[in-house]
Amino acid sequence: MKRNNIRKRGNPKSTSISNTEDYQIHTLANGIRIAHKQVPYTQISHCGIMLDIGSRDELPHQQGLAHFWEHMAFKGTEKRSSYHIINRLENVGGELNAYTTKEKICFHASVLDDHFEKAMDLLADITFHSVFPDKQIERERNVILEEMSMYVDSPEDAIQDDFDQLVFPDHALGNNILGTAETVNSFGREHLFEFINENIDTERIVVSSVGRLPFSKIIKVAEKYLGDIPAKSTSRKRIAPLTYIPVNQQKERSIQQAQCAMGQPAYSLLDDRRLPFFMLVNLLGGPGMNSKFNLSLREKYGFVYSIEGNYTPYLDIGFMGIFFGTEQKQLNKSIALIHKELRKVREVPLSNLQLHQTKVQLMGQLAMSEESNMSFMLMMAKSLLDTGRVDSLPEIFSEIEQITSGQLQEIAQELFNEQNFSYLTFLPED
Repeated sequence: MKRNNIRKRGNPKSTSISNTEDYQIHTLANGIRIAHKQVPYTQISHCGIMLDIGSRDELPHQQGLAHFWEHMAFKGTEKRSSYHIINRLENVGGELNAYTTKEKICFHASVLDDHFEKAMDLLADITFHSVFPDKQIERERNVILEEMSMYVDSPEDAIQDDFDQLVFPDHALGNNILGTAETVNSFGREHLFEFINENIDTERIVVSSVGRLPFSKIIKVAEKYLGDIPAKSTSRKRIAPLTYIPVNQQKERSIQQAQCAMGQPAYSLLDDRRLPFFMLVNLLGGPGMNSKFNLSLREKYGFVYSIEGNYTPYLDIGFMGIFFGTEQKQLNKSIALIHKELRKVREVPLSNLQLHQTKVQLMGQLAMSEESNMSFMLMMAKSLLDTGRVDSLPEIFSEIEQITSGQLQEIAQELFNEQNFSYLTFLPED
């Protein structure tokens, strides 16, 4: 990072600590928050640095730059080569990884407790002190172009990316996180430094940790490797998509099976109807084998191998999509069956027994997902960046218990109107 372009705000000493039942927070003077959940029964520490920067923050000529940064962070820092970065944690049995989404970049690691400080040192180094060597940029450019080709060759993945563009045209939320071949081929060191300097805000960075170590140890290590990061703020403002017009589009591809995506914009992350809608989507197309779509399209008619209902909330808008593959001759029948299930929840409220079963299933799924310490570490960071808090399971369960069948039916009538759906279909070439 270009450190000379970052404004410093005084002596980097800790400013505040807060406690909840499940996690503790410590804020450094530079604005970076440290969140920790102590788990006494594990020897593994999971930690990560999450930044509130994603592909939606890119300008048109920067498409793919956030993801390019994620890749290049591993290719050399002021004190480490790519070889030393790769082997730093692998040599002690640990793991180092990263990912980019529409709104976040995260660098994270998992190690034995004894190597927690080593992991935090490395994460801070690749996040804030990468130098982006020119030779490595050329190599990684080719890697990302290969990654693009891999997704194109996978129609199940490609249709989801293309469907984003269909629902959010001419908006960064519709852009492919990987960028385009043209933009990726144009990136140089100066573009990476410029993008980071434009978007870094230390008050929009969370260091998250889950493990056996006490919070005092986490604070001490965080102060050592992050306390001298100069404070930086940005005036960046995200703009929500202004209009939505349903679109029906078909494309021919060199595939054996038809692929279909259907859906529309939905509630934002901050909307009070987000949780009821999530429960409704889970009922229809969630991971359970007893989802309405799976029971109908796979178990009853054998039209699909798998079908997925997906709800992704962003800070200012959301997205709901249904994705499946089937034989071309069964495509229209499959779509008709999906609309039949959507029509049922619009027209007939869930019975008390159905509502209870739907709630219990969702609560069980959420509880099992929280059993993964790494998943909780990542969720904790994202939640703090998005809402400033992390809801405990009892709090979420209480919200779920209060959901009524009338609420679900009202939401279904608003968001499951087939006249408002967009469709994207990949058809096998003749």
